[in-house]
Amino acid sequence: MSRITCPELRTKTASAAEAASHIDNGHRVAMSGFTGSGYPKAVPGAVADRARAAHERGDDFSVELWTGASTAPELDGVLAAAQAVSKRLPFQSDPDMRASINSGGTEYVDTHLSHSAQQAWFGFYGNLDIAVVEVAAILPNGLLVPGSSVGNSKTWLDLADKVILEVNEWHPRAYEGFHDVYYGTRRPPERLPIQLLEPMQRIGDPYLRVDPAKVVAVVETNAPDRNLPFKPTDDDSKAIANHLVDFLRHEIRADRLPPELLPLQSGVGNVANAVMGNLADSEFEGLTAYTEVIQDGMLDLLDNGKLASVSATAFSLSAERAAHFNENIESYKGRILLRTQEMSNHPEAIRRLGVIAINGMVEADIYGNVNSTHVMGSSIINGIGGSGDFARNAYLDFFVSNSLAKNGAISSIVPFASHIDHTEHDTQILVTEQGLADLRGLSPVARARKIIAACAHPDYRERLSDYLERAIAANPHGRHTPHLLGEALSWHESFTTTGRM
Repeated sequence: MSRITCPELRTKTASAAEAASHIDNGHRVAMSGFTGSGYPKAVPGAVADRARAAHERGDDFSVELWTGASTAPELDGVLAAAQAVSKRLPFQSDPDMRASINSGGTEYVDTHLSHSAQQAWFGFYGNLDIAVVEVAAILPNGLLVPGSSVGNSKTWLDLADKVILEVNEWHPRAYEGFHDVYYGTRRPPERLPIQLLEPMQRIGDPYLRVDPAKVVAVVETNAPDRNLPFKPTDDDSKAIANHLVDFLRHEIRADRLPPELLPLQSGVGNVANAVMGNLADSEFEGLTAYTEVIQDGMLDLLDNGKLASVSATAFSLSAERAAHFNENIESYKGRILLRTQEMSNHPEAIRRLGVIAINGMVEADIYGNVNSTHVMGSSIINGIGGSGDFARNAYLDFFVSNSLAKNGAISSIVPFASHIDHTEHDTQILVTEQGLADLRGLSPVARARKIIAACAHPDYRERLSDYLERAIAANPHGRHTPHLLGEALSWHESFTTTGRM
């Protein structure tokens, strides 16, 4: 039976190619999707076909592409390979898209995930020509049942001049009731407080809305979300998780955390997923989460009863765990709530709820400035995502990483970060497999000594200490945050010329 039960919208069913004909060169196109879930599966490929055909004729064809966060090869990958994206925002993780950005073929606007919807509302990005949004079903009254992500879909549907809907039968029909879509967005100075007082509180609607007159095509699909499998948990990831969990125990003993902790946030990645897995083996009970994505480790916590509930904006599951969720979706009702990303990442809510934030990093310098996005200062990896939303506003914020990369050729603790996404003022706690550095209440030099001693790998620890002490000695009138300017980025320069720091 068709999932399109609205008579008016059912008359607009079309093929992906027919739908893509509404997208022209130069259009600003917003698509649903967040961390490999809930993205349109058919129309992007048809747009890529249009771009290739145009290029073969010698014509220009490219679009500005806005999403919620990263998508998958069927969206970012096919469009990048077809050289069809002139500008991309706010987050991506596809290898072909990354290559296009780093080669200069695609402009990239790396935006905090809590900012992208509101900045679109403010008109900062220009008029939105068309939105392509995947849903699980269309109800008889025209309301839309979201699937495995909400992301920025609500904003795209509101702002776009035209809308293409993809109705994907791979999403369980039982998704209805899992979502909370906030429709109280206003521009300053008419904004209202966000009345969110607990992680699972509903403040919106269970459905997305769309003006049927704006819908130009409805495409039926049946295709799975495409998420990468997680790497097996290694010894370093287990060590990082152990350091972090031990610290949480310490905070409970110091009466700075309740026994059930505070709502957890975990960024995307293998290390953050391993931390969630370690919590499954801990003594903590009655946990909650207020986060962006639900990864395998968080689903495991729900399954074993350690985690009572999760508020997020999307899933980011391996294929195996996604199949498990789809088969058992009814058992998760009332324990999982998917919100718009402007609410899942809203600074006001994060600060009020007292979230414990756990995010990965590329590198940190000795003072605690954190690079989350770039290799050797210039090459973007994925983007800042929501890490900044949580780091600045969390009750506790952790940045985690292995102390070494590239088989020891790179140290994740360096004299000065080659790119800074989170300043030292936003960094409370750094964790590597070597140890944990609690930086709260410390001056810059004291922070540096603790980071070097606790987090740096022994192969680099002595050199970091030597750099710090020489910087102090060389700056008799600048000992607050001393640096040797001629050496601050010398480790990165050494790697680019010799292959080792």
